[in-house]
Amino acid sequence: MRITAWQGDITTLAVDAIVNAANESLLGGRGVDGAIHHEAGPGLLEECRGLGGCATGEAKPTGGHNLPSRWVVHTVGPDVRRGVGDGDADLLASCYRRSLEVAVGLGARSVAFPAISTGVYGYPKEAAARIAVDTVRAFGHDHPASIDEVVLVAFADDDLDRYQALLARD
Repeated sequence: MRITAWQGDITTLAVDAIVNAANESLLGGRGVDGAIHHEAGPGLLEECRGLGGCATGEAKPTGGHNLPSRWVVHTVGPDVRRGVGDGDADLLASCYRRSLEVAVGLGARSVAFPAISTGVYGYPKEAAARIAVDTVRAFGHDHPASIDEVVLVAFADDDLDRYQALLARD
């Protein structure tokens, strides 16, 4: 599996699946969640209404609707606005792992991730990036023929630098 970092708008990527950092309702929100719902169009909201929400650390798929990606995998990261607690790192890692498992089940060969939980949910960016890179690498090691490419999408310059530094290690 090839893992790359890219800075830009995740809704423009022509990958098989993009991951949405969603809230538990899956009915849209702020940040990347709102952007994905906006660009995908009303069909995404309608499809999400039928999913019954999503628990933290889990993932559920929908079609991509008006996006260039075929699918959207929605995952709910831990909300740590009151502080990172026991189990939050495991829940964040589960978001990445479950999203990849769902993507494999769909037949996706390329997947793009935003920085899950680092926006309004307040997860510390350095720790979140480390969890993302380590979890995706471990998945690729354990499932070598399942996904060809994972793109870690950065919103800002410092996010891109963080991903690139982590990807360069080893």
